[in-house]
Amino acid sequence: MKVLRPDDKGYKKSVADLNRRAAPDPKVRTVVSKIVAAVASNGDPALIRYTKKFGGPSLTAMQIPVAPAETARALAELPADTRRAIAAARANVRNFARRSLRKSWFMKNRQGAVVGERFDPFRRVGIYIPGGTAPLVSSAIMTCTLAAAAGVPEIVAVTPAGKNGAVHPALLAALAECGATEVYRVGGAQAIAALAFGTKTILPVQKIFGPGNAYVVEAKRQVFGRVAVDLLPGPSEVLVIADATARPDWIAADLLAQSEHGLGSQAVLVTDSPKILSAVEKALAKQIRLSNRPKELAAALKNATLILVPDMDSAVRIANDYASEHVSIATARPGEIALRLTTSGGIFLGGLSPVVGGDFLAGPSHELPTGGAGKSFAGLTAEQFQRRTSVVMFDEPSLRASLPFLETFSAIEGLDAHGRSARIRLEGRQKK
Repeated sequence: MKVLRPDDKGYKKSVADLNRRAAPDPKVRTVVSKIVAAVASNGDPALIRYTKKFGGPSLTAMQIPVAPAETARALAELPADTRRAIAAARANVRNFARRSLRKSWFMKNRQGAVVGERFDPFRRVGIYIPGGTAPLVSSAIMTCTLAAAAGVPEIVAVTPAGKNGAVHPALLAALAECGATEVYRVGGAQAIAALAFGTKTILPVQKIFGPGNAYVVEAKRQVFGRVAVDLLPGPSEVLVIADATARPDWIAADLLAQSEHGLGSQAVLVTDSPKILSAVEKALAKQIRLSNRPKELAAALKNATLILVPDMDSAVRIANDYASEHVSIATARPGEIALRLTTSGGIFLGGLSPVVGGDFLAGPSHELPTGGAGKSFAGLTAEQFQRRTSVVMFDEPSLRASLPFLETFSAIEGLDAHGRSARIRLEGRQKK
């Protein structure tokens, strides 16, 4: 963990070095390229081979799909508290998603032609659910629920199975409850390739969604163009802006919670209070000992940075430059700070708003831009499961009113057939 103070040598450079853009690792890119090519050309055999090679189960093609009976059993045996938690989160996410859907609209332009936009759900989408170190039930809720809210008829989920070939029952139940229509027990770059190119077992999709490790993200990058993709979300990030009114133990808890996601996770505190900086440092050391995985958490915290700044203006500037996935504002007037943040994936206002509330329950999807991508991209929304189509309809009066402009543009661009294609429709007609 780094602690940066304004009087430290190289302070400005160290703060500037926080700003990063996610770039593919050349080694990861090479490995993924081979995997994608193999699955594209060999289908199921390559999918099965790479699944076993990277620590997954030995499967036959018939074992790749999760059978309906397995899902039904997971639903029937789901503990009551887990069922209630899934239902609560799903309801919030669904209601939030419905508010963000785009609606078709139509109008007449100045020449009288009808123009508009139509928004339809994709017919078939693929959703990647990580399942390596933990069954990410929340990721199933935060993706499949949006697809269902948008009306996608075929929601295809892929997720790594355990060595015994089983998918965690709570994850299976969540996928079923949230609208997945097909589930396959494969993960990694090979699963992304299967979704993009299709195999004998898995039909190709139109768009791929969901978070994953570096190999999954790189696979999404490489199949973009063959299919659409949502984001390229990498390891989790949190940046906390705090003043002297903040609770150090709450800040430490948020930093540790996001660090739990793995070694690549990044946790940053920016504060104008020396006392808060020191207190958070002590609280982190204390709370690590409460974790079920103290060694792993301590390793992840090597990426953490605690920054002392001279004022809140500096804190806002750092936050906007860093463009964190999550920004928690623990100040006396969090709303004032929030209005000045323009690159954050998700903003959590006030000390009583833990980031975990957004991770699991609140409503917005927890799939958010990382690696500085927040400067250009927003988080996952239901409208990303919709396909836009523009609509144009002329009648004779509107086409006649448009013809002079169409012929002018045709002449300027030297495309006489363009002008003729409009004029021919009006030749021999009496002007109304």
